[in-house]
Amino acid sequence: MIEALANAFRIPDLRRKILFTLGMIGLYRLGAHIPVPGVTSQMLDTLAANVNTSGALGLLNLFAGGALERFAIFSLGIMPYITSSIIMQLLQAVIPTLEKWQKEGEAGQRKITQITRYMTLGLGLLESLGLVALFQSAPPTGLGVQFDWVTRGLIVMSLLAGTAFIMWMGELITQRGIGNGMSLLIFANIVARFPATTVQAFQLQGWFWVLAIMIAVAGIVAAIVFIERGQRRIPVQYAKRIVGRRVYGGAGTYIPLKINGANVIPIIFASSVLYFPIVVGQLSNYAPLVTVANAISLGPLHWVLTTVLIVFFAYFYTALVFNPIDLADNLRKQGGFVPGVRPGKATATYIENVLNRITLPGALFLAAIAVVPTILFEQTKMSLLQQFGGTSILIMVGVALETMTQLESQLKMRNYDGFFK
Repeated sequence: MIEALANAFRIPDLRRKILFTLGMIGLYRLGAHIPVPGVTSQMLDTLAANVNTSGALGLLNLFAGGALERFAIFSLGIMPYITSSIIMQLLQAVIPTLEKWQKEGEAGQRKITQITRYMTLGLGLLESLGLVALFQSAPPTGLGVQFDWVTRGLIVMSLLAGTAFIMWMGELITQRGIGNGMSLLIFANIVARFPATTVQAFQLQGWFWVLAIMIAVAGIVAAIVFIERGQRRIPVQYAKRIVGRRVYGGAGTYIPLKINGANVIPIIFASSVLYFPIVVGQLSNYAPLVTVANAISLGPLHWVLTTVLIVFFAYFYTALVFNPIDLADNLRKQGGFVPGVRPGKATATYIENVLNRITLPGALFLAAIAVVPTILFEQTKMSLLQQFGGTSILIMVGVALETMTQLESQLKMRNYDGFFK
C-alpha cells in the first residue's frame, strides 16, 4: 500500500489531483469551525449539550462533522444536496421530461444538475430558517436566545452561503480530484470526529468496552470489504467471425455483477430520507410533529424504516445504473452470448433475475450493518456506538474502497502496481 501511494505521487497529474482533493477537504474542515455571526461561547456550550442528547440533531451533527454543535457556517453539511439528488433521481422515473434529459447525455445532465443545485439552495434556505427558529426556542430544545432581525438575516445568509460553497467544493473534487466529492466530504466529517469520540468513550466507559468495540469494528470492516469485493460472474462467449484472412471472436469472458452494486449509496440515501422529516419535526414546535420525529429517530420504528429504505434504495439504485436490456442488446450486436441462454430478451431476463437474487443479500447485509449498532447503542448508551455505528463504518469503508479503486485504475493505466494485488 505504501509503495502504491509512492507511485501515485510520482505521477504529476495524479499527484495534483490528490493534493487538490486534500486541500479542498482541509478547507471544508476549516469552515466547520467558523461560527455564524451573532453567537457567543456560552450559546455554543448550551448548543453542544443539546445536540449531543438529541437523536435528530445528533444525526445531522454527525454528517456535518460537528459543525452544528459549533453553529458553524457549514452547519447544514452536505445533506441538502444529497436530499435534492435523491428527489431528482426519483422524479426522473415519473416525469417524462427529466427522463428525456437523462438520455440526452451531457447536455441533459447539465440541466438536471442545475435544477438539483436550485433545489439544494431551496432546502438549505428552509433548514436555515428552521435552525434559527429552533435555537431561539427555550431550552432544552434550543438556546433560548432572541436574535434581532439583522442577526437572523446574517445567520440565514451565512448558512445558505455555506451550503452553496459545500456544493461547489463537492462538484469540484469530483471534476478535478480523486473520488466522488460528496462522498469524500461525508467521509472527512465522520473521520474528523473519531479521535475526540474515542477519548470521550475511554473516559466514560473504560478501556474494556472500548477495546471490545474496536475489535468488533475490525470484524465489521473485514465483512464489509468481503461483501464489497464479492462478485457473481456470468460467463460470456463470443462467436467466431472470419473477415478476410483474419478470425475475430471466439474468446470467453464474463460479466462481473457485484453483490453490493450500489456501494454506499443506499445507506446515504436512507439516512437522508429519514433525516429530513426528523429535522423538520424537531425544528417545529408543533407537538405531534415532534412526537413523530422522536419516534422515527429512535426505537423499533426507526429500525424498521431504516431496513426497508436501505433494501429499497439498493434495488432502486442498482436498477438505475445497470440496465440488463441495454447490456443484452450490446452483447447481441457484438456477437456475444451467455452459454445456454438465447440472445436478446432471454439474456436480459436472465441477467435481471441474477441481479435481483444477488442484490437481496447485499441489501440485507447493509441493513444489518446499519441497524444492529443502533440497537446496541439504545441498550448500552455508549457514545462510541452512536457516533461510529454501522452506518458510519459502512460509509467510511465504502468511500475508501471507491477512492482506492479509482486510484488503482489510474495507476494501472500508467503501468504501475496498485493497491489490490
